[in-house]
Amino acid sequence: VQLQASGGGLVQAGGSLRLSCAASRSIFSTNVMGWYRQAPGKQRELVASINTAGITYYRTSVKGRFAISRDNATNTVNLQMNSLKPEDTAVYYCAARRFGVPSPDYWGQGTLVTVSS
Repeated sequence: VQLQASGGGLVQAGGSLRLSCAASRSIFSTNVMGWYRQAPGKQRELVASINTAGITYYRTSVKGRFAISRDNATNTVNLQMNSLKPEDTAVYYCAARRFGVPSPDYWGQGTLVTVSS
């Protein structure tokens, strides 16, 4: 398994969860790491990403609430999610893509995040 995600679960609105994704060294060190999500009946969307230089991107709806980080010592990318809202409910996927390429080459298994109101 090249990307292994963990950390999903059920939380009340306003709560926090932390997702983690362990990657193989070869993937982690050369790719932009990101978290995507897919809610029921909706398309998969990019939530946040971080490149090898630590530059981050967030979709507007999660700015100020989510924080993505990468741990180069453990080849792990984390997504700290605070002030969760019911609309954050989705299956979250860790992914890795090459710089300049729009679509990921590697996907982890999804982890379900459910936010109750």
